[in-house]
Amino acid sequence: MAFLIGGANSAADTGYEVANSCRFNDGDSASMLKAASTGDRRQVTISAWVKRGVLGTEQQIWAFRRTSSYVFGIFFNGSNDKIEITDYQPSAYTMRLITTAQYRDCAAWYHICLAVDTEQGTAANRAKLYVNGVQVTAFDTESYPSQNTDLYVNVDGYNHYIGTEQSGRYADMYMAEVVFIDGTQNAVTSFGEFNSDSPTIWQPIDVSGLTFGTNGFYLDFEDSANLGNDANGGTDFTPANLAATDQSIDSPTNNFCTLNPLLKGSYITLSEGNLVETGNTATDAGNVACTFPMPGGGKWYFELKITAVSGSYPKIAVFHDFESVPQGTYNGGSGGSNMHPSGASGNAVSTTVQYGSTTLENPTSNLTITAPANGDTIQFALDMDNGAIYVGVNGTFLNSGDPTSGASKTGKVADLTVTNQIMPMVSDYNGGATSWNFGSPNHSISSGNADDNGYGNFEYDVPTGYFALCSKNLGSDGG
Repeated sequence: MAFLIGGANSAADTGYEVANSCRFNDGDSASMLKAASTGDRRQVTISAWVKRGVLGTEQQIWAFRRTSSYVFGIFFNGSNDKIEITDYQPSAYTMRLITTAQYRDCAAWYHICLAVDTEQGTAANRAKLYVNGVQVTAFDTESYPSQNTDLYVNVDGYNHYIGTEQSGRYADMYMAEVVFIDGTQNAVTSFGEFNSDSPTIWQPIDVSGLTFGTNGFYLDFEDSANLGNDANGGTDFTPANLAATDQSIDSPTNNFCTLNPLLKGSYITLSEGNLVETGNTATDAGNVACTFPMPGGGKWYFELKITAVSGSYPKIAVFHDFESVPQGTYNGGSGGSNMHPSGASGNAVSTTVQYGSTTLENPTSNLTITAPANGDTIQFALDMDNGAIYVGVNGTFLNSGDPTSGASKTGKVADLTVTNQIMPMVSDYNGGATSWNFGSPNHSISSGNADDNGYGNFEYDVPTGYFALCSKNLGSDGG
């Protein structure tokens, strides 16, 4: 399968840039709907770029529905994280496809395209599914519509849904460049192309010149005040439980770091596009790591906002040599005090900065940090070139730190002896919570500051020479 532009190891230049996505949070029941008029029921194409959040639950991308007996849609199956496509009418499947492959990567963007023409003589040509530019041919369930079947779509007075089937299967994912074509079975090359320099990387192209048809639409999510705007000029979608802060700059052409549900203990709950973590038990603390390990070079900056405090939690850590950390259970030790995976002991941790317990392990000297308070913004500047960690609170670096001091490491709170990669992590307990900003925040930013490459949206000024954790920077600044 082709790799997708925007993955953690990808820095290909696309030529066409996707500015925004929309963050759908299933806990908010976020969704959109739009009524259709009479259109083509045999030839349609659906295209969407998605970055997953929660695994193991049914997550709808798009649906057209009248009742539970009349529905056509695309979703991630909750029991196995496979892509499922169904047309169900009346009370029976006219089409059902379930992939053999599972789609469980929450660090990268997927392009999913379904192109349908039930007038085709060959059954397999009546519904073509593509993931990242490659046609899917392996299915656990493979049932195509009969020739000339009218699918349940483009029926006058009934609705297209984005992020839900109607009142369930709420999406927990980022979506970008959502397109519906009425009246054509488009080739996947209408929506993307393989990068000329890295031909295994699939990337988006400009879709504005396509013929959309009667009920066709194009959601680019570029208007934060109207996320349901149809950029094709048709009737806008009506959003439900979506706010301006759900517009994101995390996109298929510049993928930002988030917290990683695959590197998370059971005592932690993630939400809001995996940017908010909450300790969900009073018995022990859980830990969660992020999706992009920082390489052993370059200078990197991120922030997080304390949104709830429980005792001395949350605790924020930066781990040295992430490659040696066991990929096991990310629950803490006694009292949740261990800021590493269970069983790793201290041997996987060379330098740990803890905000909340006021303890710094392995620095040149201990530094007392004021206990966390709701609303505090914690800043991390990691100089991987010179081996130093700088920590700031609400715009002021502690210990009179100067992240731009280079080899002198003025005011650093800890030394780094980096040989491989390090990974930001957080430990939380009993309702403690943080909102993380690797450059694409889910919370409101009052000022707005980008890095020297023009990427990211931060509360405080990014020190000169430091960069957001996003795919474009990872390819150009020490990645």
